[in-house]
Amino acid sequence: MSTDTGTTASTPAPAGQPGARRLLRLARHEWTLVVLGSLLLAAVLTWPTLGGLTGTIPQDVGDPTLQAWQVAWGGHALLTDPTSLWHSNTFFPEPYTYAYSDTLLGYAPAGMVGDGPVAAVVRYNLLYVLTHALAFVGAYALARQLGAGRAGSAVAGAAFGYAPWKLAQAGHLHVLSIGGIALALAMLARGHGWSLRDGYRPDRARPGWVAAGWLVAAWQISLGFGIGLPFAYALALVCLVAAAGYGWSTWRRARPPFPRGLLLADLAGGVFFAGVALFMAAPYFEVVNRHPEGRRTVAHIEMFSPPLSGFLTAPPESWLWGERHAAAREQLDFANEMTLLPGVVLLGLACAGLAFSAWRVRHRLLLLAGVLVTGALAMGTQFLGDGDPGYVTLVEHAPGWDGIRTPGRLVLWTTLLLGLLAAGALTREPQPPADSAGASPPPDPAPSEPAVGPASAGATAVGPASAGAGGRSTGWARCLLVVPLALVLLEGVNRTPHVPTPEQPAALRGVTGPVLVLPSDGIRELHVMLWSTDGFPQVVNGLASFVPASQAEIRSASLGFPDAGSVTYLRQRGIRTVVVLPQYAVGTPWQDVETRPVTAPGVRREQVGDGYVYHLD
Repeated sequence: MSTDTGTTASTPAPAGQPGARRLLRLARHEWTLVVLGSLLLAAVLTWPTLGGLTGTIPQDVGDPTLQAWQVAWGGHALLTDPTSLWHSNTFFPEPYTYAYSDTLLGYAPAGMVGDGPVAAVVRYNLLYVLTHALAFVGAYALARQLGAGRAGSAVAGAAFGYAPWKLAQAGHLHVLSIGGIALALAMLARGHGWSLRDGYRPDRARPGWVAAGWLVAAWQISLGFGIGLPFAYALALVCLVAAAGYGWSTWRRARPPFPRGLLLADLAGGVFFAGVALFMAAPYFEVVNRHPEGRRTVAHIEMFSPPLSGFLTAPPESWLWGERHAAAREQLDFANEMTLLPGVVLLGLACAGLAFSAWRVRHRLLLLAGVLVTGALAMGTQFLGDGDPGYVTLVEHAPGWDGIRTPGRLVLWTTLLLGLLAAGALTREPQPPADSAGASPPPDPAPSEPAVGPASAGATAVGPASAGAGGRSTGWARCLLVVPLALVLLEGVNRTPHVPTPEQPAALRGVTGPVLVLPSDGIRELHVMLWSTDGFPQVVNGLASFVPASQAEIRSASLGFPDAGSVTYLRQRGIRTVVVLPQYAVGTPWQDVETRPVTAPGVRREQVGDGYVYHLD
């Protein structure tokens, strides 16, 4: 019989079948079950994403189509010309256009598989599902490493992966991609032999896990700064606190040993992480220098700052709370970024965790302080009336924070800390069985224990199992621990719309650039970006939080297209092809382009499908 630790008993295999025995042990291992379970949960709780893998996309056809292009461009650039990575095929002739928004560069390896818009949509949908699975695994691993039992860790993972507020972000893959945060922290804690239950244990230090943790952290920040920048600051804070604590121990002459290998792993990992962060940051600084209108202001932040009531309000995509919270959402100015409910059940469990928990009282108070601080920062300018002190203070004084206009997304940290409080409430210290009173405590985990395991072999959800009535009682108690997990997951059930993806017009298949697609405005620009994954021709089109001056000038000059003046201007800007899509031009200044006479010399027009292609060369 197994206890709630990182080890699992295995059924003996027949003699002479060591391979079968190893496979059986692997199949029944805790981390095999966690990974497989997380994938199954992700498939179910994001359904019908996998059911419409090639033809639909979650939430809407706005930002998801942009992000499908981003992943595709990252893979294409790294395969064909890595030096052009930051100078994408969109917003021609502007440079550094890949840095006009969070890049999702860390997903570039996925972008190396498949070509064209359909492959981009399939890739996006798969990543959408996998991000939820990784968030569950990451938070589970962190809770286990800190000393929680399986049930508590599963609740922490479920909350981090499927909190109701995440349903409002179904169209923002970069916001959903948070699993690397928890996983990196779990790996770093394990590598340093640290947990909430046992503190720093040098005998458990594993430099390999430290290196892996820094690698995952660097990968996380490569997905974008909207989520990555606060993570970088959090890591810096953790390092400062750890260094201060170690220095205090040294001053008291009670310094525990710090293995040399651990120090080297930290130095190398920290330098690598900083290098990746600088590599990602440099083009963003260049964009701000070239386009100062793209810099976020306090006025921008105020638009997206949620009131306190937002933390108790679920988005409409929530199956359980969506309709019930409709009236509360009407009081929010920008509901998509202000519905921040981490979960009613999670809040209740976290409150219980303040009263009784496996964590020490000081650790509970520290977790509570983290919840309050991150919640205050997530309120943006709503905290204390102007957000200063608070989020506005960081915007005005901390490098990089002026690039983040949506403070409410910091609720991910609030959710993670609430999950750890809840995990503590569902974990108890082991009690010795009646027939073994006075027995020595269980040994520490073996150094060879695989994966990110628990901090203590004694970590249990309800105490150790025992024979007879005690064992049956413990079994029932463990079954009851499934209830909070089920309730947390119930709050994550979605009714997210899955809409058909815009089909690529025939006129854009195989087109050569530089090309201008008309009409050129609004959300259709994102669709053109997606369609441009067919060969990645240079296109003038693109949509960001600001409009580059060159794009505005080209749009203005093309209003009279195909007259002689507009053709001459477009040729001077290097544009050789114009594609007109009449079905999308209704109500725009270009709605009658196809009926206008071609007065400029040397222009050849052909109809391809429902569109028209104008060759200017």
